[in-house]
Amino acid sequence: MCPHALIPYKPKNPKTRLAAILSQEEREQFAFSMLEDVISAVKDAVCIPVIVSTELFDSEMVQVTITDADLNASLNEILPSAEQNILIIMADLPLADEASIRRVISTSSDMAIVPGRGGGTNVIFVKDPKRFHVDYYGTSFQKHLAIAQEAGLSVEVIDSFRLHTDIDEEEDLVELLIHGNGKSRAFLAERGFRLESETGRVRAVRQR
Repeated sequence: MCPHALIPYKPKNPKTRLAAILSQEEREQFAFSMLEDVISAVKDAVCIPVIVSTELFDSEMVQVTITDADLNASLNEILPSAEQNILIIMADLPLADEASIRRVISTSSDMAIVPGRGGGTNVIFVKDPKRFHVDYYGTSFQKHLAIAQEAGLSVEVIDSFRLHTDIDEEEDLVELLIHGNGKSRAFLAERGFRLESETGRVRAVRQR
């Protein structure tokens, strides 16, 4: 069955760790470009994208769920009423593609989880959402494994470069410039970002 894909998204003042190289307006545009890339990948995998935003966000692309709560409360308000499989995928995964998402939703386990860097969680797919709840922030990957174990759900941990690569820091832009081919990579290129390796280490620099 085609799962709904919940995509948490922060439209106002996102990606503050990129503030040294992008203005607030640019960061909002960049975050939206990454969201578009994720939505495109979700649709290619024949999933139904649903933006979950804690602020008013007008979009003609997909359904938008508005709540006044934080990420955990927003998602945990949705999961108990879900009648089918649910995919939760972060909006800052611009390298996501059809194959990587299909790999997740084709798991034979009750759940599949793609960990993020530093103990985070980038993607969750759960076949019986009523039996699961999320607990993001901090070492959420370990917390989600513990929640699944307590609920008696089998979990497949999926190693995926494309779904592991979230964009938070300046050094993350290197992976997007090398491997990306969507709107977020085009956004960076249009604003003068390029790869430089003069120091022996590849980095993303902006030509002013």
